[in-house]
Amino acid sequence: MDYGLGVRLDRPFAQAVEAVTAALKEQGFGVLTTIDVRATLREKIGAEIEDYLILGACNPALAHRALRADRRIGLLLPCNVVVRADGDATVVEAVDPQTMVTLAGPEGGLGEVADEAAQRLTAALDALRG
Repeated sequence: MDYGLGVRLDRPFAQAVEAVTAALKEQGFGVLTTIDVRATLREKIGAEIEDYLILGACNPALAHRALRADRRIGLLLPCNVVVRADGDATVVEAVDPQTMVTLAGPEGGLGEVADEAAQRLTAALDALRG
């Protein structure tokens, strides 16, 4: 099962992170959390990996609708967006919101929320492509 939406960008990591944050904002998502996986692994276990961030993206209106449909959906929120270096390029991947429906079921309008979230995340990724 493919659970992600993604794009490969020919731009440096730091520029890609700024562009991703701006593209998400245009689609109504804010970044609630930023997890620097590279720094964490280096600090905790001395492991070295490429630049790798996990952004916890949230569109408050969509989150509210999802929570009204299924209070347990918070287990799958916020939408994770990964930004990682890959050679001279940067890969951006977002969790496919349809994964929520696959795990939780479409009851109570959750499918409609996932559809809209997927459209918005896809639009953000498309904007990054230029």
